[in-house]
Amino acid sequence: MVCKKSLRLVFSFALLAFLTALPSICFGQEGPLEEKQPTGITPDEIIKRFAAKETEFKQARDLYTYRQDVTVATPEDDGQYHEVFDVLFDDKGKRLENVVFAPQNSLERLQMSPEDLDDIRHRLPFVLTEQEIPEYDILYVGVQKEDELRCYVFDIAPKQIVGKKRYFQGRIWVDDQDFQIVKTHGKTVPDIRKKKGQENLFPAFTTWRTQVDGKYWFPAYTKADDTLHFSTGDIRIIEKVKYDNYKRFGANVKITYEGQEVNKAPQDKNKPEQTQQPQQQQPQQQQPQQQQPPK
Repeated sequence: MVCKKSLRLVFSFALLAFLTALPSICFGQEGPLEEKQPTGITPDEIIKRFAAKETEFKQARDLYTYRQDVTVATPEDDGQYHEVFDVLFDDKGKRLENVVFAPQNSLERLQMSPEDLDDIRHRLPFVLTEQEIPEYDILYVGVQKEDELRCYVFDIAPKQIVGKKRYFQGRIWVDDQDFQIVKTHGKTVPDIRKKKGQENLFPAFTTWRTQVDGKYWFPAYTKADDTLHFSTGDIRIIEKVKYDNYKRFGANVKITYEGQEVNKAPQDKNKPEQTQQPQQQQPQQQQPQQQQPPK
């Protein structure tokens, strides 16, 4: 976020109404962190397995359509940026975004930078693939329950900042059954501070995932509630991103899961395939379908 020097602008209670209209989802139950080594598997083996699953996840999500609802608010002056867009495919299978709702931006103290918009689309739903593993230091810290999921917990940080590339720094939770990341907490780095007082700072955030089609843990909800410390003063920011209505696109492209192709039913190639919606707390034989993000 880039700080803007401007007058305070007061709005009605519309922002409050929007923030309280989010889905009625209970707070996730997070157990104590147990600082013990995993049983029957080494941390390096866990990293190798979840990196392989993350690689599959990234390829699979690129073949799904979904809706993304983004709100950035500065509650101290009722400023708000709000955008809702659908991630779709055109009739040639090219990925595109269709904005369905975008009221006037009323943020006065902050400006949405290109890095902010890119983070919202690509780094808040953080993915750590096999290709990206060498770029990070990854430290195993223990085992922790997230709702009914038993998770391996790792702290990660970039080994070095290369050029203008952006990275994630924070903590990830890996389900001990599917070996997929189900939750992330941290921030994108680095913050950007240039000469002449130009500052582009980024809040810490948490992203929860939900299981889609019984296979992939896709992002469901991201929340940031942080104070950015600009040289001109502190600004509190609340950021919420909802991802929903995941549907498999009927393109003639193979998706694999655990090394095997995932079958799909024949359909009109211009019509998105109807897939099962994310399930909330409806467990399979071995583990629940979703951990619960907060309101």
